[in-house]
Amino acid sequence: MAQRVLVVDDEKLIVKGIRFSLEQDGMEVDCAYDGEEALELARQNQYDMVLLDVMLPKMTGFEVCQQIREFSNVPIVMLTAKGEDMDKILGLEYGADDYITKPFNILEVKARIKAIMRRTNRKSVKKEDSKVVERGDMRLDCEGRRVYIKDKEINLTAKEFELLELLIKNPGKVYGRENLLKLVWGSDYPGDVRTVDVHIRRLREKIEEVPGEPVYVRTKWGVGYYFA
Repeated sequence: MAQRVLVVDDEKLIVKGIRFSLEQDGMEVDCAYDGEEALELARQNQYDMVLLDVMLPKMTGFEVCQQIREFSNVPIVMLTAKGEDMDKILGLEYGADDYITKPFNILEVKARIKAIMRRTNRKSVKKEDSKVVERGDMRLDCEGRRVYIKDKEINLTAKEFELLELLIKNPGKVYGRENLLKLVWGSDYPGDVRTVDVHIRRLREKIEEVPGEPVYVRTKWGVGYYFA
């Protein structure tokens, strides 16, 4: 089955170029030119990837990304014309999986898309040794990719879930930030270790009663993170 991609950008020439290039590789491509249209398409269809520009009419790319994360774990790559680190980190905070800075080379875009899709496909095909993991009040459904604390479901993004899954299956083992970046994002991911810190903070905000005093995901100062 052909992989399906949603491309969102208000610059029609950019959309046309990306669409043509992806279709040359046998992918199905839908296009949207503003935030509201993008969100509607994401609700109505199943995509393997969303390429999402930051600066959009009606809704920003960050707002679209945040709302998509309420109902889907589809990989999202932010397209941004700005090179500031804060914009890149902000995109990741809203649940994006990666970012590409404009102007970009279409070959780079395709390589990044294929790398993320390979990682996603490997994870979906791989059978988990333990389908349900329980630690104290927390229960992780690895097959359904759901997390429950005291039987209340906690809504996590794809990367937040993968971080928690790795840590909870190896309790007490301390993972350095660079190691987590490689294991969860892949060795070809171009971002830096701040990506890990951002996701750990967001994860704690969701699973810890007091995020500043974590019970589950703890910090070993100067070393990394571990599941207590």
